[in-house]
Amino acid sequence: MVVGTALLGLGVAIILLDIYRANPESQWMAVVSMAALPRIFRAVVFGSLGFTVLTYAVIRLNRSLLAPYVRPGKPVVEEVSRHRRLGRGPKIVAIGGGTGLSTLLRGLKKVTGNLTAIVSVADDGGSSGRLREALGLPPPGDIRACLAALSSDEDLLTQLFQYRFSEGDDLGGHSFGNLFIAAISDVTGSFQEGVMEAGRVLAIHGQVLPSTATTVNLVADKTIATEREAVRVEGESRLSTSPGRIRRVHLEPNDPPAYPFAIQAILNADMIIIGPGSLYTSILPNLLVPDITKSIQASRAFKVFVCNVATQPGETDGYNCPEHWSAIEAHVGTDLVDMIVANDNTEGNLPETTQAVDPAVEAGRTVPIYTADLVDPEMPSRHEPDLLADALIALLEERTGPLDLTTFNDDESEANRSNYIS
Repeated sequence: MVVGTALLGLGVAIILLDIYRANPESQWMAVVSMAALPRIFRAVVFGSLGFTVLTYAVIRLNRSLLAPYVRPGKPVVEEVSRHRRLGRGPKIVAIGGGTGLSTLLRGLKKVTGNLTAIVSVADDGGSSGRLREALGLPPPGDIRACLAALSSDEDLLTQLFQYRFSEGDDLGGHSFGNLFIAAISDVTGSFQEGVMEAGRVLAIHGQVLPSTATTVNLVADKTIATEREAVRVEGESRLSTSPGRIRRVHLEPNDPPAYPFAIQAILNADMIIIGPGSLYTSILPNLLVPDITKSIQASRAFKVFVCNVATQPGETDGYNCPEHWSAIEAHVGTDLVDMIVANDNTEGNLPETTQAVDPAVEAGRTVPIYTADLVDPEMPSRHEPDLLADALIALLEERTGPLDLTTFNDDESEANRSNYIS
């Protein structure tokens, strides 16, 4: 732009010089060209004036172009700088679903804009199940929650996306986000395209992808208290409410093809995070897609499993951290991750139906366990987003070296990262 402007100025100067030379006696030309002043001073004045006008024009043009994307009260330069820093962040793939994955994404979106959330499409309960049955769409519930978590500013638009109707025979129980995704999928002609367009509406940091585009059902084999009587439970919504202890889960059909863009994201990732989330209903349905697991094993990324803070009634009652991972290995094999991250603060007041997951660092295990205080003081059954993100990024930096993460401009957050690294 500078070269083009200089050439344009040179062309105009040649024309003006011809006019000036053709009218040497003109008093008006003498005043405009400041002929009474030395040449060097005239060059500085005209050059400074031109630079000032050009700079002002560029700033105004940028403000006009960026106005739709800048949040109120945020300077343009700050927003552009923030966007560029996030764009240089590590490529992170998070695999799971439910509240756990949403919590993780809320912390990581402050570090990088290269986020990919891969979620299960096996949900068959609530609003998602009703839309799946009525419209034949993959269930949008977990995808909706991840889109909301990755949005630029979780204010009115995100609250609207998460809003759930409480009245009406047809609308009661439905969330607006689920209905929106269903509607935009019908307009675009594709569920995947609908999810992408919903992400653009929310201006998310990253992308949300299904693990498979095929409609799948989650089926579990459960044992009753005697450990001899086995029952078969079909449907994710019934898995945690039916009696018995889960022995094994699988998908029907049992070999669904993975969503191609999900495989691409895994193979290109710098870090792959499995969990947190419901072990049997959010995490394993993704890993039971064979190509997803094979891609994780083939990827050269740093791979981490984040264990839940608390057990889940009907799924992981009494499980410690190694038992969570053993259940995954029993389903999809070993050599899947490099490290397990677990919370070691078990002093919070949890609901009576749950208990804190013991990190059990000294118990028999096949993967090293890293522990830290990761619990949310206000909700002891969940991770604190920023603490979890800080710990994971610090572990990544130990392997790759320091990252350009100047988005950590909060003193407390910076201190947390320094503690994890040390």
